[in-house]
Amino acid sequence: MKRLILFDVDGTLVHGGPAKGAFRTALVETFGMAGAIEVHEFAGKTDPQIARELLRAAGMDEEDIDAGFPRLWDLYLHYLGERLRSHPMEVLPGVPALLGALSAHEDVAMGLLTGNISRGAELKLRSVGIYDYFRIGSYGSDSEDRDDLAHIALERARDTWDVSFDPSDVWVVGDTPADIRCGRVGGTRTLGVATGRHTAAALDDAGADRVMEDLSDTDRVAALLLA
Repeated sequence: MKRLILFDVDGTLVHGGPAKGAFRTALVETFGMAGAIEVHEFAGKTDPQIARELLRAAGMDEEDIDAGFPRLWDLYLHYLGERLRSHPMEVLPGVPALLGALSAHEDVAMGLLTGNISRGAELKLRSVGIYDYFRIGSYGSDSEDRDDLAHIALERARDTWDVSFDPSDVWVVGDTPADIRCGRVGGTRTLGVATGRHTAAALDDAGADRVMEDLSDTDRVAALLLA
Protein backbone atom coordinates (compact mmCIF):
# COMPACT_ATOMS: atom_id res chain seq x y z
CA MET A 1 0.00 0.00 0.00
CA LYS A 2 1.31 3.42 -0.98
CA ARG A 3 -1.62 5.75 -0.39
CA LEU A 4 -4.32 6.08 2.27
CA ILE A 5 -7.43 8.15 1.58
CA LEU A 6 -9.74 9.01 4.47
CA PHE A 7 -13.24 10.28 3.75
CA ASP A 8 -15.62 12.22 5.92
CA VAL A 9 -19.23 10.97 5.70
CA ASP A 10 -21.95 13.64 5.98
CA GLY A 11 -21.62 16.38 3.40
CA THR A 12 -18.74 14.60 1.66
CA LEU A 13 -20.02 11.15 0.64
CA VAL A 14 -23.72 11.45 1.50
CA HIS A 15 -26.31 13.93 2.69
CA GLY A 16 -29.92 14.06 3.84
CA GLY A 17 -31.44 11.14 5.69
CA PRO A 18 -33.13 10.83 9.09
CA ALA A 19 -30.15 11.18 11.44
CA LYS A 20 -31.10 14.49 13.02
CA GLY A 21 -34.63 13.33 13.80
CA ALA A 22 -33.32 10.06 15.24
CA PHE A 23 -30.83 12.02 17.34
CA ARG A 24 -33.57 14.32 18.64
CA THR A 25 -35.84 11.42 19.60
CA ALA A 26 -33.00 9.61 21.38
CA LEU A 27 -32.03 12.74 23.31
CA VAL A 28 -35.59 13.33 24.50
CA GLU A 29 -36.11 9.70 25.54
CA THR A 30 -32.78 9.61 27.38
CA PHE A 31 -32.54 13.06 28.95
CA GLY A 32 -36.06 14.48 28.66
CA MET A 33 -34.80 17.25 26.37
CA ALA A 34 -32.98 17.86 23.09
CA GLY A 35 -31.82 21.39 23.81
CA ALA A 36 -31.69 23.90 20.98
CA ILE A 37 -31.18 21.17 18.39
CA GLU A 38 -32.99 22.97 15.57
CA VAL A 39 -30.50 25.85 15.51
CA HIS A 40 -27.38 24.03 16.69
CA GLU A 41 -24.43 23.71 14.31
CA PHE A 42 -23.67 20.02 13.62
CA ALA A 43 -21.18 20.30 10.74
CA GLY A 44 -17.64 19.18 11.46
CA LYS A 45 -18.35 17.96 15.00
CA THR A 46 -18.40 14.52 16.59
CA ASP A 47 -21.71 13.03 17.71
CA PRO A 48 -20.68 13.04 21.40
CA GLN A 49 -19.51 16.65 21.10
CA ILE A 50 -22.86 17.71 19.64
CA ALA A 51 -24.84 15.93 22.35
CA ARG A 52 -22.67 17.36 25.11
CA GLU A 53 -22.93 20.90 23.73
CA LEU A 54 -26.73 20.67 23.51
CA LEU A 55 -27.17 19.24 27.00
CA ARG A 56 -24.59 21.47 28.66
CA ALA A 57 -26.22 24.57 27.15
CA ALA A 58 -29.57 23.35 28.53
CA GLY A 59 -28.08 23.26 32.03
CA MET A 60 -27.31 19.58 32.53
CA ASP A 61 -24.18 18.69 34.49
CA GLU A 62 -21.34 16.60 33.05
CA GLU A 63 -21.91 13.61 35.34
CA ASP A 64 -25.52 13.21 34.21
CA ILE A 65 -24.53 13.65 30.57
CA ASP A 66 -21.88 10.93 30.80
CA ALA A 67 -24.23 8.59 32.65
CA GLY A 68 -26.85 8.90 29.91
CA PHE A 69 -24.57 8.46 26.92
CA PRO A 70 -24.74 4.62 26.65
CA ARG A 71 -28.55 4.70 26.49
CA LEU A 72 -28.46 7.68 24.12
CA TRP A 73 -26.33 5.87 21.55
CA ASP A 74 -28.34 2.66 21.79
CA LEU A 75 -31.56 4.56 21.12
CA TYR A 76 -30.03 6.71 18.40
CA LEU A 77 -28.79 3.66 16.48
CA HIS A 78 -32.15 1.95 16.90
CA TYR A 79 -34.08 4.89 15.47
CA LEU A 80 -31.49 5.63 12.79
CA GLY A 81 -31.53 2.06 11.48
CA GLU A 82 -35.32 1.92 11.59
CA ARG A 83 -35.80 5.20 9.73
CA LEU A 84 -33.09 4.62 7.13
CA ARG A 85 -35.12 1.74 5.72
CA SER A 86 -37.72 4.18 4.42
CA HIS A 87 -35.58 7.30 4.22
CA PRO A 88 -32.03 6.35 3.10
CA MET A 89 -29.17 8.76 2.70
CA GLU A 90 -28.49 10.37 -0.68
CA VAL A 91 -25.13 9.85 -2.36
CA LEU A 92 -23.39 13.03 -3.42
CA PRO A 93 -22.32 13.62 -7.05
CA GLY A 94 -19.45 11.50 -8.32
CA VAL A 95 -19.00 9.46 -5.15
CA PRO A 96 -19.77 5.93 -6.46
CA ALA A 97 -17.62 6.42 -9.55
CA LEU A 98 -14.71 7.82 -7.53
CA LEU A 99 -14.80 5.03 -4.96
CA GLY A 100 -14.92 2.47 -7.75
CA ALA A 101 -11.97 4.05 -9.53
CA LEU A 102 -9.85 4.27 -6.38
CA SER A 103 -10.65 0.73 -5.28
CA ALA A 104 -9.31 -0.58 -8.60
CA HIS A 105 -5.78 0.41 -7.48
CA GLU A 106 -4.17 -2.32 -5.38
CA ASP A 107 -1.80 0.15 -3.71
CA VAL A 108 -4.60 2.41 -2.44
CA ALA A 109 -6.27 1.96 0.94
CA MET A 110 -9.50 3.75 1.84
CA GLY A 111 -11.02 4.53 5.20
CA LEU A 112 -13.39 6.84 7.01
CA LEU A 113 -12.63 9.78 9.24
CA THR A 114 -15.91 11.05 10.64
CA GLY A 115 -17.58 12.54 13.66
CA ASN A 116 -20.28 9.87 13.43
CA ILE A 117 -20.15 7.10 15.99
CA SER A 118 -18.91 3.99 14.20
CA ARG A 119 -22.18 2.08 13.85
CA GLY A 120 -23.98 5.27 12.79
CA ALA A 121 -21.52 5.75 9.93
CA GLU A 122 -21.97 2.12 8.91
CA LEU A 123 -25.76 2.35 8.89
CA LYS A 124 -25.71 5.54 6.81
CA LEU A 125 -23.30 4.19 4.20
CA ARG A 126 -24.90 0.75 4.02
CA SER A 127 -28.22 2.43 3.26
CA VAL A 128 -26.73 3.50 -0.09
CA GLY A 129 -24.45 0.52 -0.69
CA ILE A 130 -21.01 2.09 -0.29
CA TYR A 131 -19.87 1.01 3.17
CA ASP A 132 -17.82 -1.97 1.98
CA TYR A 133 -15.30 0.27 0.23
CA PHE A 134 -13.87 1.18 3.65
CA ARG A 135 -11.87 -1.34 5.68
CA ILE A 136 -10.98 1.00 8.54
CA GLY A 137 -12.23 4.17 10.10
CA SER A 138 -11.85 6.59 12.98
CA TYR A 139 -15.04 7.86 14.54
CA GLY A 140 -16.68 10.12 17.08
CA SER A 141 -17.03 7.02 19.26
CA ASP A 142 -13.21 6.85 19.39
CA SER A 143 -12.74 10.42 20.59
CA GLU A 144 -15.02 13.35 21.25
CA ASP A 145 -12.25 15.60 19.87
CA ARG A 146 -12.21 15.38 16.09
CA ASP A 147 -8.58 16.48 15.98
CA ASP A 148 -7.59 13.09 17.45
CA LEU A 149 -9.11 11.12 14.61
CA ALA A 150 -6.37 11.31 11.97
CA HIS A 151 -3.86 9.77 14.37
CA ILE A 152 -6.34 7.02 15.27
CA ALA A 153 -6.96 6.28 11.59
CA LEU A 154 -3.24 6.02 10.89
CA GLU A 155 -2.82 3.55 13.76
CA ARG A 156 -5.69 1.41 12.49
CA ALA A 157 -4.34 1.52 8.94
CA ARG A 158 -0.96 0.31 10.20
CA ASP A 159 -2.58 -2.56 12.10
CA THR A 160 -4.81 -3.51 9.14
CA TRP A 161 -2.34 -3.36 6.25
CA ASP A 162 0.94 -3.67 8.18
CA VAL A 163 2.03 -0.38 6.64
CA SER A 164 3.18 2.71 8.51
CA PHE A 165 1.80 5.34 6.17
CA ASP A 166 3.76 8.55 6.08
CA PRO A 167 1.23 11.35 6.68
CA SER A 168 2.35 12.94 3.41
CA ASP A 169 0.95 9.84 1.65
CA VAL A 170 -2.45 10.29 3.31
CA TRP A 171 -5.36 12.45 2.16
CA VAL A 172 -8.24 13.58 4.35
CA VAL A 173 -11.26 14.47 2.19
CA GLY A 174 -13.98 16.53 3.84
CA ASP A 175 -16.48 19.34 3.49
CA THR A 176 -15.84 21.43 6.63
CA PRO A 177 -13.00 23.51 8.04
CA ALA A 178 -12.94 21.04 10.94
CA ASP A 179 -12.08 18.23 8.50
CA ILE A 180 -9.25 20.32 7.12
CA ARG A 181 -7.95 21.18 10.59
CA CYS A 182 -8.09 17.53 11.65
CA GLY A 183 -6.01 16.50 8.66
CA ARG A 184 -3.52 19.29 9.23
CA VAL A 185 -3.16 18.33 12.91
CA GLY A 186 -2.41 14.78 11.76
CA GLY A 187 0.11 16.01 9.17
CA THR A 188 -1.88 14.69 6.19
CA ARG A 189 -2.77 16.36 2.94
CA THR A 190 -6.32 17.67 2.72
CA LEU A 191 -8.91 17.98 -0.01
CA GLY A 192 -11.85 20.24 0.74
CA VAL A 193 -15.09 19.63 -1.18
CA ALA A 194 -17.78 22.30 -1.14
CA THR A 195 -20.70 19.86 -1.03
CA GLY A 196 -21.76 20.67 2.52
CA ARG A 197 -22.51 23.91 4.37
CA HIS A 198 -19.16 25.57 3.66
CA THR A 199 -17.99 27.34 0.53
CA ALA A 200 -14.87 26.58 -1.43
CA ALA A 201 -13.45 29.89 -0.20
CA ALA A 202 -14.03 28.90 3.44
CA LEU A 203 -12.26 25.57 2.89
CA ASP A 204 -9.38 27.32 1.20
CA ASP A 205 -9.15 29.78 4.09
CA ALA A 206 -9.03 26.82 6.48
CA GLY A 207 -5.81 25.71 4.80
CA ALA A 208 -6.91 22.88 2.51
CA ASP A 209 -4.17 21.74 0.13
CA ARG A 210 -6.74 21.55 -2.65
CA VAL A 211 -10.40 22.52 -2.94
CA MET A 212 -13.04 21.29 -5.39
CA GLU A 213 -16.70 22.13 -5.78
CA ASP A 214 -17.62 18.44 -5.71
CA LEU A 215 -16.27 14.97 -6.56
CA SER A 216 -18.05 14.57 -9.89
CA ASP A 217 -14.96 14.77 -12.14
CA THR A 218 -13.73 11.25 -11.42
CA ASP A 219 -10.55 11.40 -13.51
CA ARG A 220 -9.48 14.74 -12.06
CA VAL A 221 -10.16 13.83 -8.43
CA ALA A 222 -8.56 10.39 -8.74
CA ALA A 223 -5.48 11.85 -10.42
CA LEU A 224 -5.07 14.31 -7.57
CA LEU A 225 -5.47 11.71 -4.82
CA LEU A 226 -3.18 9.22 -6.52
CA ALA A 227 -0.40 11.65 -7.48
